[in-house]
Amino acid sequence: MHKVIMSVSVMALLTLSACNTMHGFGQDVEKMGDLIKRAAN
Repeated sequence: MHKVIMSVSVMALLTLSACNTMHGFGQDVEKMGDLIKRAAN
């Protein structure tokens, strides 16, 4: 579980640092939500 949380955190940082627009930010947040749902299952 610790590895999953760490992986999601790293991916969030990389994703947020890569997005340039608010639309892109919204898509990034949506993708992170999907990843968290998958990790929880």
